[in-house]
Amino acid sequence: MPQSSGGSTERLNPIRQTGGCQRTTSSSICLLVNLRALQFFFVAVIAPLLPATLVRGALSTGAIYSLSFVDINGNKLSTADGHVTVLVLATKSDWEKAHEVGDRIPDSCLGNPNYRMITIVRFTRKHGVIVRNVATAFIRHRMEEAAKRLQKRYDAQKIEHDARSDIFVVTDFDGSASAQLEEPAEAAEFRVLVFARDGKLLARWSDVPSAKQLAEMLK
Repeated sequence: MPQSSGGSTERLNPIRQTGGCQRTTSSSICLLVNLRALQFFFVAVIAPLLPATLVRGALSTGAIYSLSFVDINGNKLSTADGHVTVLVLATKSDWEKAHEVGDRIPDSCLGNPNYRMITIVRFTRKHGVIVRNVATAFIRHRMEEAAKRLQKRYDAQKIEHDARSDIFVVTDFDGSASAQLEEPAEAAEFRVLVFARDGKLLARWSDVPSAKQLAEMLK
């Protein structure tokens, strides 16, 4: 009987050990699942609080970007070529907003070769050659109007310079210019960005900034 009892005890020990191991494994799995669930919860809570530049993947203020464009007259332009650049991204319907930005550029920047404003006119739909030609002619006409407005400011400041040569417009028919700004071609959002001489993004707005805001960025 003692031997039989001892044998039973020996047989029960592995069972207890196995049961303990199973309980330990189960606890580990539960702990891992709970940790992952908790991690997901924190990501879900924090994500809406992150800046839009991080969530949407848009250009980040303080980062350096060397973006290259060719304007309607064939001029090669860059945000990192030694100019302080005011870059306006707009559609045809936002043309007046682009004018407002130009009108709010400080007088100290007028005729100054260290400063430049570039307007990218984005077309949200694909167009054939004929429509592109008509659109380009329309844009050139609006550029002439803008040049006249700017020339009046030049004359008032006694700046002996042709204002027309200081107007740069990029026609974005294929979305390639918008893609550099990480803006999808089908988007219709208005943007104003200011880049330092080395391409560092100083500021960005989704509407026309005030004259004071521009002046602070263009010191």
